[in-house]
Amino acid sequence: MDRTLAREAAKLAGKKILLQGWVNTKRDHGKITFLDLYDRTGIIQVVGAGEEIRALHPQDVVEIEGIVQPRPASTINEKLQTGKIEVKAEKIEVLSKAEELPFDLGMQTLDLELPTLLDYRSLTLRHPKVRAIFNVQEAIIDEFRESLKRKEFTEFQSPVIIPQGAEGGAEMFEVNYFNHKAFLAQSPQFYKQILVGVFERVFAVNKTLRAEPSVTTRHLTEVTTLDAELGFIEDWEELMDVAEDVIRDIFIRVEKDCNVELQLLDASIPKLSEKIPRIKLREAQGIIFKRTKRENCNEPDLAPEDEREICKWSFEEKGSDLVFVTHYPTSKRPFYTMADPKDPEYTLSFDLLGRGVEWLTGSQRINNLKTLTQKAKERGVDLEKSELYLQAFKYGIPPEGGFSFGSERITMHILGLKNVREASLFPRDMERVDVRLSTLKNK
Repeated sequence: MDRTLAREAAKLAGKKILLQGWVNTKRDHGKITFLDLYDRTGIIQVVGAGEEIRALHPQDVVEIEGIVQPRPASTINEKLQTGKIEVKAEKIEVLSKAEELPFDLGMQTLDLELPTLLDYRSLTLRHPKVRAIFNVQEAIIDEFRESLKRKEFTEFQSPVIIPQGAEGGAEMFEVNYFNHKAFLAQSPQFYKQILVGVFERVFAVNKTLRAEPSVTTRHLTEVTTLDAELGFIEDWEELMDVAEDVIRDIFIRVEKDCNVELQLLDASIPKLSEKIPRIKLREAQGIIFKRTKRENCNEPDLAPEDEREICKWSFEEKGSDLVFVTHYPTSKRPFYTMADPKDPEYTLSFDLLGRGVEWLTGSQRINNLKTLTQKAKERGVDLEKSELYLQAFKYGIPPEGGFSFGSERITMHILGLKNVREASLFPRDMERVDVRLSTLKNK
């Protein structure tokens, strides 16, 4: 008999079917036992009698043959796609026996401390609310791709092992590469720009790594970045236009395809005004000072509390959960960032802030070889190791720029998660590489 998935069973009333999946919960009612069985499509109720079904435990992997029948009216569950039917079990086979669980995975809310949630990651990922996080994340990443493909961008895969970093401000992981010094990529930046000279418009979905000593709720060592770069731009604001189109497409996709997940996680899509507000850094700092009396007007960046405050301003005054902040100081942006011709102390760069935290950063890039080389020298960039990168500009690169999203942060703040680690399937940070590093040291 061919397997029937849970979501298909409602159409097969009165017929014998074969289910395969995991036992989610079990409820014994005297001679009758009820199971909630789940597979990749959802949950279905199974009812049966006898020792065979009573002996099952949560997370046992089973195969069940039975008849699809209507549920009694008093037990119909309108919240489930299969809530009007159940399967009367006739034959049960255990495909894989699960050990006793360390906690109740059948709870509606998995109320665990973050370390426990991650210590048992292979198990906690099975909880419906945790799975829902990554259904949403899949939609975010998929729509990032689809939105840019509709704009005739070409996808590429960037190297993980690189000779030096594109961004001097972030620490890097050094690796021994056949007795030569190399590094794990902190960004696909150089390769994006090289490929503008090939395809004009490119994007990449990459794992990037930063050896930053941070244990905050918003930082990870390894992240999945969504990078885009485009040539022949008319001006730098075109970059924000494209980024805004992409984020709107992502919101539309998540709201359309992940409505069940949003309800399950009690989450809502961020509110956007007709056009996402754009404001210069110094203007933002002035607004923050008026609202809070915090004197940060000469700082080169927004502190976390300032990011939260300017997002509150954007929502209250502009009706948008998101806001672009532009014109960061030249000294604090990577060497390849274009300075504003009208005020060279500041750059044609921007961050997209959403619900109190940075989601995206981008800028117009320097495309003049002489200027780029000079800026690289000033920042201590090794020109010999940058030969391939500079070669592209030697042979002509059009006016161009790009941006990069953090997929975990977008997921985190769409869903209102407390810690970005919840938005990473297998998070890496200073304390964990699958297992807690402190436990390895003690062995």
